[in-house]
Amino acid sequence: MSVTMRDVARKAGVSIRTVSRVVNNQGEISDETRQRVLATIEESGYRPSKVARALVTRHTETVGLVLGDIANPFFPEVARGVMDTAEARGYNVFVCNSDGDVEQQARILRSLADHAVDGVIIYPCFGGGDNLRAFAEHHRPLVAINCFFDYPGASRVMIDTRRGANLAVNYLIDKGHTAIGMLAGQAPSLNLMRRVRGYRDALRAHGLPFVKEWALSGPPVVERGAESTRQLLTQYPQITAIFAYNDLLAAGAIQACKALGRRVPDDCAIVGYDDIPLAAMLAPPLTTVHVDKYELGRQAMSRLFDMLDNPGTSFPPIYLGVELVVRESA
Repeated sequence: MSVTMRDVARKAGVSIRTVSRVVNNQGEISDETRQRVLATIEESGYRPSKVARALVTRHTETVGLVLGDIANPFFPEVARGVMDTAEARGYNVFVCNSDGDVEQQARILRSLADHAVDGVIIYPCFGGGDNLRAFAEHHRPLVAINCFFDYPGASRVMIDTRRGANLAVNYLIDKGHTAIGMLAGQAPSLNLMRRVRGYRDALRAHGLPFVKEWALSGPPVVERGAESTRQLLTQYPQITAIFAYNDLLAAGAIQACKALGRRVPDDCAIVGYDDIPLAAMLAPPLTTVHVDKYELGRQAMSRLFDMLDNPGTSFPPIYLGVELVVRESA
């Protein structure tokens, strides 16, 4: 039989209310009484009910983390940054996967609200702004990662993605490339993608044209990278370099180059984005834009704690810098 608060109160010779105050760190209690109650809790093995405690504190000490694709190697480090930061303060994290689907994201947010999480960190889907607004307005604080989402009750942590794209394309131009394609990832419109804007800005800064047909969109996975690269290099053989939205697309590009007999980087240079662990293991090792994914998660969780500790306060976006890691693919 589990030990109850009533059992602790009887053994410590205090009221149930006093035990509750000690457990929830509330009220003025003498140090001697507090230590006696804590000693009794330790000896008896009593574990406070989180549900009961939540009724008193209005906090469940849980948060939701909604990722776009848990199989993507980018996300585990982000999740670890969130979870380590949460654990240091005694919080648990519910990790959920939206698969990049707006309806799935909406269902997850409703479920997290039903479980009364104290807040949510989310890597949102494209087109999912309405359900983000609904959660932030009616439920708990929300931190969006790498998404331009401004709304009361919400904050954001951003990667300087446009600058990262600039770094990648400028490097390729400095290496002498003037015909540079892009594997652009997936979005409702190329014009909405900050990495595409960085790519386009770098071309124009050097007097090179932005050829829309050279920027192919699609799911950011290895298979699509290979398919899109085959399409680009077959239809536009003048292309001598490719900038990829992420490292998975870049890995597919390397596969396609090998299948087409194009040497990397001699015949086609390739630059990725994110610097996931796979990047350094590819043959050749991938030149890529490094993102501190653990720090991204840590900052997101820290910002959520700021919002919980200071309800009603508006916080400016947090921007994380990036850097180009030069290896052998470009």
